[in-house]
Parts: sequence; structure tokens; C-alpha cells
Amino acid sequence: MNQITTSMTQYMKDHPGLKYIFFGGKGGVGKTVLAGTAALWAAKQGKKTLLASTNPVHSLSNLYGQDVFGKAVTVCDESLCYAFEIDTKDTIERSKREIREKINWFLKFADLTTKADDFIESATMNPAFEESAMFENMTDIMFKNEYDFYVFDTAPTANARRLLGMSKVYSLWVEKMLKSRDEAKTLRELLSFSKKNEEDPLMNYLLGFKGRMAKVQGLLTDNNLTAFFFATLPESLPIAVITRFINWFYEFGIPVGGVVVNGIIQKDQVGENTAEFVRNRVKMQDDHMQEIWEIFGDKVRATIPLFETEVKGTPMLKRMLDHLFV
Repeated sequence: MNQITTSMTQYMKDHPGLKYIFFGGKGGVGKTVLAGTAALWAAKQGKKTLLASTNPVHSLSNLYGQDVFGKAVTVCDESLCYAFEIDTKDTIERSKREIREKINWFLKFADLTTKADDFIESATMNPAFEESAMFENMTDIMFKNEYDFYVFDTAPTANARRLLGMSKVYSLWVEKMLKSRDEAKTLRELLSFSKKNEEDPLMNYLLGFKGRMAKVQGLLTDNNLTAFFFATLPESLPIAVITRFINWFYEFGIPVGGVVVNGIIQKDQVGENTAEFVRNRVKMQDDHMQEIWEIFGDKVRATIPLFETEVKGTPMLKRMLDHLFV
């Protein structure tokens, strides 16, 4: 099989209720450009669309040539197309305050005089803390439900996998925490002379968090609502990356929409007088395209040519439309 059986356009028609799509892959394969094109397409279908970047190293502002950091801004001359680079700073500060309150409460509950600052610093210096904040922001955006269609420009695949997998990891974690918390509370009540029912803010928080994770996990694993698209170049490393990660997404139950191959040199632009360097690249791409068809087969949704210039700004994104949505 060396041809597309279900195009991106057909996939969208087959999934009319689709609301959340994600683009991921190895760094430098064109995830942001493909996400920007998909957002433009959705807006042109009459859907109020938000393109949100969950990549800590944002690039949407550069793609559009306008500032979209921390705020949803209309882009591409389309009234229904908005772009937004998530600012995690406020979420991180809010999380620090919440952690401080919970640790202080726990230390008081356990009659410990240790100051909370060391625990707070340890918790918030964790490298995954920013990812957690990004996940919280992404979840907020989905729950607010202010748009008809959402496109997420994710970080390189390993980060995206961790980000999207957090709903499952958090769900497992909160179940263990609830069990431990319930055991601790029962033991305290047995040892206490007072039979007064005390408010338990930690338990209330855990129950609320459990409900929140169940809700977002339900959205992320719904085949009718969500799809993750992998972007790759016809080169060995990006192919190897998504080959490895695509199964991890299946493990988390996140529906895989397919694979988009970007940056293919057009053979009608190559002649006898073309530089040997270019002809070698064409031969290399031919070999890797064969590999792509063999590995991903009917999951290939589109093949995008290598343009003569960088894809940046509205005119180039509009040119991309004709290739991503054939």
C-alpha cells in the first residue's frame, strides 16, 4: 500500500463529533504549522476554533507574526480562528499557594511543628511541576467549553505523552491517596476521645480531584471527541520516534487519528541539472516513504510538500490547507 486510503478530510467527515485534536511528533517536524493549518480549516468550516500551545517552548506567536502569549487572539484573518500560548506562571503560583495550605493543614493535623517551606520547595522544584501546571491549564480550557473545536500544538512527543497520560497517572495516584487518607482518618477517630465529625479539607480536595481527572480522562479517551495526529518527516529519526510512541498512546487509551508526512521534495522540481545534494535527498526520502507506508499503512492521512520558503504567516498557512485537507 503506497497511497492514502483515508485522507485528513475524510477522517474528519467520518468523525463529525470530533472536538479535540492534538499534533505531536519529534521536534522540528512541523507540528505547529500543521496545527495552525488544522485550526484555520476548522474555522473555515464555521466552527469557533481555539489553537492552544501546550509546548513550554511556544512558537505560535512566531508562526502568526503576532503576540498570542497568555491570551486568545484572532488570527489568519478569520473571525472564528483564535490562537493562544498558555502562560503557566499564574497556575504555578496558585499551585504553590494550594500546596502550602495543604501541607500546613496536614502538619497541624499530625501535631508536627516542622515548617512547611522545605516541603513546598521540594514539591515545586520537581521538573514535572511545570508539566502539571500545563496539564491543569489544558484541562481548564477543555472544561470551560467556550469553543466548538480545539487544536492543541503539543511539545515533542515524550512530553506530550507525559502530558496527556497525566489523567491516567493522576487517577491511579488519587485512588492510593484516598485509600491512605481514609485509613489515617479512621485510625485518628479510633484514637480520639471526641466523636465530633471534623471537616477534612484534604479528603474533600482528593475527592474533587478524582472527579476532575475522571472527567478529563473521559474526554481524552473518547474516540468520537478526540484524536492525536503524529507529524513526521521522511527521515529515519522522526519515523523511529513516532513508531515507538504511537503504542504508548494506545496504552493510555488516547485515540490515534493518524500520521501526516511533512517536507517531501517534489520530484517535478528535480531535473538532470539539479544539484547532487538534492537528488540524494530525494532518493533518501523515497526509501523512507517506503518505510512509512510499511509501518503506518492506512493511517497516513496526508503528505505535505517541502515549500520553497518557510511556512509562516497567513498566506503560507492558506497554501498548506490544500495539502493537509485534500
